[in-house]
Amino acid sequence: MSDLLYSDVELSLRDSVRAALKRRAPQEATALLYDDPSADRSAAWDALARDLGLAGLLISEDHGGAGASAREAAVVLEEIGRAVAPVPFLTSAVIATTALAVAGDETVLPRLAAGEVTAVLVLPWSARAGAWQAGEPGADIGPVAGALDADLFVVPVAGDDELELRVYSRDEVETTALTSLDMSRQLATVRTKGDGRLVLGGTSAVQAVDEALSTGQALLASEQYGIASWCLEATVDYVKTRIQFARPIGSFQAIKHRLADLFLQVTQAGAVARYAADTRARGDEDAATAQALAQAYCSDVAVHAAEEALQLHGGIGMTWEHPVHLYLKRAKADQLALGTPAVHRADLADLVDLPA
Repeated sequence: MSDLLYSDVELSLRDSVRAALKRRAPQEATALLYDDPSADRSAAWDALARDLGLAGLLISEDHGGAGASAREAAVVLEEIGRAVAPVPFLTSAVIATTALAVAGDETVLPRLAAGEVTAVLVLPWSARAGAWQAGEPGADIGPVAGALDADLFVVPVAGDDELELRVYSRDEVETTALTSLDMSRQLATVRTKGDGRLVLGGTSAVQAVDEALSTGQALLASEQYGIASWCLEATVDYVKTRIQFARPIGSFQAIKHRLADLFLQVTQAGAVARYAADTRARGDEDAATAQALAQAYCSDVAVHAAEEALQLHGGIGMTWEHPVHLYLKRAKADQLALGTPAVHRADLADLVDLPA
């Protein structure tokens, strides 16, 4: 059992990411995406990928990356959740990169590590490890998160005899934007036009995709924890200053109870998300159970925290100008991503041999 406390390196990384996102991904800029989906969002990703070198966080040093683990990636995702930053870290630097790394594709890993290109694993955003289906060549696949701005498309294709994992360039696919609840992580359909480049086939390709989705599931919980943390902190600060009946509303017993309950839930979410990332980093045999538990719990906590923030902010929380709606939309979209809490609870029951 390793220490779940943050190391000095992780604390330093958290401070750097938080500062970078505060400068380059303010909430006001993210809110603009709801009025203008084509607005430039590259500043935030450039700050993470090029200035801090985080695009290659999970790529080995041999290929120009940092050779870090899921623990460090989880710290980054916590801060992305806190800022609801419109960056492709989860879809590109975690999920697609893991698939290519497991597949042993050395062609594009150095370019991904350098932040020159981004990639996306072309599967519906609801897919999870062990529960996904490869698309047919030339068929529409969707909804895919992170596809609109991606440069490379990692596509599991149903071949004649076995699954094939192929990489397509931007010129070899067509993407069509879909109406997205969370405009900071837009959805699209993807259709391949050419043959792409074969990376891997057979059971090894299946394993690469499952490993990518498993890593995404484990680390998505950290983003959800970041969302919940911001919502709790912002709400506590607000109820200290909002005056009603000549006293701060935070002094009312009912408000105290709600926030105390939320504090316990968010704290527990942080622990379970941290454990999921740690078991993934160590290759622990408990990793599958930890990630199912994390997704089953953190998904609902993030939504609940955002709902409480919206309600306890009162009228101002309902306005477009206040950022709380950004967090509620990201939380709800994350709840449906990589498997719903219900399916993760079913997976967890199977993993611990709980009878139906």
